[in-house]
Amino acid sequence: MTMMHLKKLPIGIQSFSEIITGGYAYVDKTPFIAELVNDGKYYFLSRPRRFGKSLLIDTIDCAFSGRIELFSGLYLDSPESGWDFAKQYPVLRIDFAGGSLRSVSDITERIGKLLDSWEKTYGLEKSSGSIGDRLLSLVPQIFNKTSSQVVILVDEYDKPILDNLEDPILVSELRDHLKDFYGAIKPLDEYLKFVLLTGVSKFAKTGIFSGLNNLDGHHH
Repeated sequence: MTMMHLKKLPIGIQSFSEIITGGYAYVDKTPFIAELVNDGKYYFLSRPRRFGKSLLIDTIDCAFSGRIELFSGLYLDSPESGWDFAKQYPVLRIDFAGGSLRSVSDITERIGKLLDSWEKTYGLEKSSGSIGDRLLSLVPQIFNKTSSQVVILVDEYDKPILDNLEDPILVSELRDHLKDFYGAIKPLDEYLKFVLLTGVSKFAKTGIFSGLNNLDGHHH
Protein backbone atom coordinates (compact mmCIF):
# COMPACT_ATOMS: atom_id res chain seq x y z
CA MET A 1 0.00 0.00 0.00
CA THR A 2 1.61 3.25 -1.04
CA MET A 3 1.28 6.40 0.96
CA MET A 4 -0.75 9.03 -0.83
CA HIS A 5 1.40 12.07 -1.47
CA LEU A 6 0.30 14.66 1.07
CA LYS A 7 0.95 18.31 0.43
CA LYS A 8 2.88 20.22 3.05
CA LEU A 9 0.84 22.48 5.30
CA PRO A 10 1.69 26.17 4.91
CA ILE A 11 1.97 27.03 8.59
CA GLY A 12 2.60 30.74 9.07
CA ILE A 13 3.28 31.44 5.38
CA GLN A 14 1.67 34.69 4.25
CA SER A 15 2.89 34.69 0.66
CA PHE A 16 0.41 33.30 -1.85
CA SER A 17 3.09 32.71 -4.49
CA GLU A 18 5.23 30.77 -1.99
CA ILE A 19 2.30 28.49 -1.15
CA ILE A 20 1.47 27.85 -4.81
CA THR A 21 5.01 27.41 -6.13
CA GLY A 22 6.30 25.62 -3.02
CA GLY A 23 3.82 22.73 -3.32
CA TYR A 24 1.85 23.56 -0.18
CA ALA A 25 -1.79 22.71 0.36
CA TYR A 26 -4.07 25.64 -0.48
CA VAL A 27 -7.77 25.77 0.26
CA ASP A 28 -9.23 27.73 -2.65
CA LYS A 29 -10.42 31.00 -1.17
CA THR A 30 -10.63 32.68 -4.54
CA PRO A 31 -14.46 32.36 -4.87
CA PHE A 32 -14.57 34.74 -1.87
CA ILE A 33 -12.29 37.19 -3.71
CA ALA A 34 -14.46 37.09 -6.84
CA GLU A 35 -17.56 37.67 -4.70
CA LEU A 36 -16.02 40.66 -2.91
CA VAL A 37 -14.89 42.34 -6.10
CA ASN A 38 -18.14 41.66 -7.95
CA ASP A 39 -20.33 42.88 -5.08
CA GLY A 40 -18.70 46.09 -3.93
CA LYS A 41 -15.68 48.32 -3.66
CA TYR A 42 -14.98 49.12 0.01
CA TYR A 43 -14.49 46.39 2.59
CA PHE A 44 -13.38 46.07 6.14
CA LEU A 45 -12.51 42.63 7.47
CA SER A 46 -12.31 42.30 11.23
CA ARG A 47 -10.58 39.13 12.37
CA PRO A 48 -8.40 38.02 15.24
CA ARG A 49 -4.65 38.03 14.65
CA ARG A 50 -3.21 34.99 12.88
CA PHE A 51 -6.43 34.45 10.98
CA GLY A 52 -5.05 34.39 7.45
CA LYS A 53 -5.79 38.06 6.73
CA SER A 54 -2.28 38.71 5.40
CA LEU A 55 -2.47 35.72 3.07
CA LEU A 56 -5.85 36.92 1.80
CA ILE A 57 -4.40 40.39 1.12
CA ASP A 58 -1.42 38.87 -0.69
CA THR A 59 -3.71 36.68 -2.81
CA ILE A 60 -5.83 39.70 -3.76
CA ASP A 61 -2.64 41.61 -4.62
CA CYS A 62 -1.48 38.77 -6.93
CA ALA A 63 -4.91 38.60 -8.58
CA PHE A 64 -5.12 42.34 -9.31
CA SER A 65 -1.48 42.29 -10.45
CA GLY A 66 -2.51 39.81 -13.16
CA ARG A 67 -0.35 36.90 -11.99
CA ILE A 68 -2.46 34.29 -13.74
CA GLU A 69 0.23 31.59 -13.46
CA LEU A 70 -0.42 31.36 -9.70
CA PHE A 71 -4.15 30.74 -10.11
CA SER A 72 -4.05 27.72 -12.38
CA GLY A 73 -6.83 25.28 -11.38
CA LEU A 74 -8.36 27.75 -8.92
CA TYR A 75 -11.82 29.25 -9.19
CA LEU A 76 -10.55 32.74 -10.07
CA ASP A 77 -9.04 31.38 -13.27
CA SER A 78 -12.37 29.89 -14.41
CA PRO A 79 -14.82 31.63 -16.78
CA GLU A 80 -17.49 31.59 -14.01
CA SER A 81 -15.47 33.95 -11.84
CA GLY A 82 -15.64 36.75 -14.40
CA TRP A 83 -12.06 37.73 -13.47
CA ASP A 84 -9.98 39.30 -16.24
CA PHE A 85 -6.31 38.52 -15.65
CA ALA A 86 -5.36 40.47 -18.79
CA LYS A 87 -6.15 43.64 -16.85
CA GLN A 88 -3.47 44.60 -14.34
CA TYR A 89 -4.24 47.18 -11.68
CA PRO A 90 -1.78 49.28 -9.70
CA VAL A 91 -1.89 47.92 -6.14
CA LEU A 92 -0.96 50.13 -3.17
CA ARG A 93 -0.32 48.00 -0.14
CA ILE A 94 0.07 49.24 3.44
CA ASP A 95 1.07 46.79 6.12
CA PHE A 96 1.26 47.73 9.77
CA ALA A 97 1.69 44.14 10.96
CA GLY A 98 5.48 44.24 11.23
CA GLY A 99 7.32 46.22 13.90
CA SER A 100 5.77 48.60 16.37
CA LEU A 101 5.05 52.27 15.86
CA ARG A 102 5.70 54.18 19.05
CA SER A 103 5.41 57.80 17.96
CA VAL A 104 3.75 60.08 15.46
CA SER A 105 7.03 60.38 13.55
CA ASP A 106 7.21 56.57 13.34
CA ILE A 107 3.88 56.50 11.56
CA THR A 108 4.43 59.49 9.26
CA GLU A 109 7.86 58.05 8.39
CA ARG A 110 6.49 54.56 7.69
CA ILE A 111 3.67 55.85 5.47
CA GLY A 112 5.94 58.54 3.98
CA LYS A 113 8.43 55.89 2.81
CA LEU A 114 5.59 53.97 1.17
CA LEU A 115 4.37 57.10 -0.61
CA ASP A 116 7.97 57.78 -1.75
CA SER A 117 8.30 54.25 -3.12
CA TRP A 118 4.98 54.47 -5.02
CA GLU A 119 6.04 57.79 -6.55
CA LYS A 120 9.29 56.17 -7.64
CA THR A 121 7.55 53.08 -9.04
CA TYR A 122 5.23 55.17 -11.18
CA GLY A 123 7.80 57.84 -12.07
CA LEU A 124 5.94 60.69 -10.38
CA GLU A 125 7.11 63.97 -8.86
CA LYS A 126 7.60 63.89 -5.11
CA SER A 127 4.44 65.14 -3.41
CA SER A 128 4.33 67.23 -0.25
CA GLY A 129 1.94 67.99 2.60
CA SER A 130 0.40 65.61 5.11
CA ILE A 131 0.24 61.87 4.42
CA GLY A 132 -3.43 62.30 3.49
CA ASP A 133 -2.63 65.18 1.11
CA ARG A 134 0.07 63.09 -0.52
CA LEU A 135 -2.28 60.14 -1.07
CA LEU A 136 -4.85 62.53 -2.57
CA SER A 137 -2.28 63.84 -5.03
CA LEU A 138 -0.71 60.46 -5.80
CA VAL A 139 -3.68 58.26 -6.69
CA PRO A 140 -5.08 60.41 -9.55
CA GLN A 141 -1.54 60.62 -10.99
CA ILE A 142 -1.17 56.83 -10.91
CA PHE A 143 -4.61 56.57 -12.53
CA ASN A 144 -3.53 58.93 -15.32
CA LYS A 145 -0.17 57.24 -15.80
CA THR A 146 -1.53 53.68 -15.95
CA SER A 147 -5.03 54.41 -17.36
CA SER A 148 -6.29 52.14 -14.63
CA GLN A 149 -8.15 52.45 -11.37
CA VAL A 150 -6.08 51.79 -8.26
CA VAL A 151 -6.40 49.05 -5.60
CA ILE A 152 -5.65 49.90 -1.93
CA LEU A 153 -4.98 47.08 0.55
CA VAL A 154 -4.30 47.84 4.22
CA ASP A 155 -3.26 45.07 6.60
CA GLU A 156 -3.72 45.62 10.37
CA TYR A 157 -5.01 49.18 9.88
CA ASP A 158 -5.53 49.57 13.65
CA LYS A 159 -2.27 48.12 14.95
CA PRO A 160 -0.61 51.51 15.64
CA ILE A 161 -3.58 52.34 17.91
CA LEU A 162 -3.76 48.94 19.61
CA ASP A 163 0.00 48.89 20.30
CA ASN A 164 -0.18 52.15 22.25
CA LEU A 165 -3.39 51.92 24.27
CA GLU A 166 -1.51 52.61 27.50
CA ASP A 167 -0.74 56.13 26.22
CA PRO A 168 -4.06 57.92 25.52
CA ILE A 169 -2.38 61.16 24.39
CA LEU A 170 -0.25 59.33 21.83
CA VAL A 171 -3.29 57.31 20.70
CA SER A 172 -5.24 60.48 19.99
CA GLU A 173 -2.31 61.94 17.98
CA LEU A 174 -1.87 58.70 16.01
CA ARG A 175 -5.60 58.60 15.43
CA ASP A 176 -5.54 62.10 13.92
CA HIS A 177 -2.76 61.14 11.50
CA LEU A 178 -4.42 57.86 10.53
CA LYS A 179 -7.72 59.67 10.11
CA ASP A 180 -6.02 62.13 7.77
CA PHE A 181 -4.60 59.25 5.73
CA TYR A 182 -7.64 56.95 5.65
CA GLY A 183 -9.92 59.96 5.20
CA ALA A 184 -8.24 60.61 1.84
CA ILE A 185 -9.59 57.33 0.46
CA LYS A 186 -13.23 58.36 0.08
CA PRO A 187 -12.67 61.50 -2.04
CA LEU A 188 -10.60 59.34 -4.41
CA ASP A 189 -13.59 57.12 -5.17
CA GLU A 190 -13.59 57.56 -8.97
CA TYR A 191 -9.91 56.54 -9.15
CA LEU A 192 -10.32 53.41 -7.04
CA LYS A 193 -11.23 49.90 -8.13
CA PHE A 194 -11.16 48.13 -4.76
CA VAL A 195 -10.27 48.94 -1.13
CA LEU A 196 -9.82 46.39 1.65
CA LEU A 197 -8.76 47.15 5.21
CA THR A 198 -8.17 44.39 7.72
CA GLY A 199 -7.77 44.78 11.44
CA VAL A 200 -8.58 43.37 14.83
CA SER A 201 -10.97 45.99 16.20
CA LYS A 202 -14.25 47.10 14.71
CA PHE A 203 -13.46 50.32 12.89
CA ALA A 204 -16.30 52.31 14.46
CA LYS A 205 -14.61 51.95 17.87
CA THR A 206 -11.31 53.45 16.79
CA GLY A 207 -12.88 56.67 15.51
CA ILE A 208 -10.49 56.96 12.56
CA PHE A 209 -13.03 56.43 9.83
CA SER A 210 -15.40 59.35 9.96
CA GLY A 211 -14.98 59.67 6.21
CA LEU A 212 -15.38 55.99 5.40
CA ASN A 213 -18.59 54.92 7.06
CA ASN A 214 -19.69 53.26 3.84
CA LEU A 215 -17.35 50.32 4.36
CA ASP A 216 -19.00 46.92 4.12
CA GLY A 217 -18.08 44.90 7.18
CA HIS A 218 -17.65 41.36 5.89
CA HIS A 219 -17.90 38.43 8.26
CA HIS A 220 -17.49 35.04 6.64
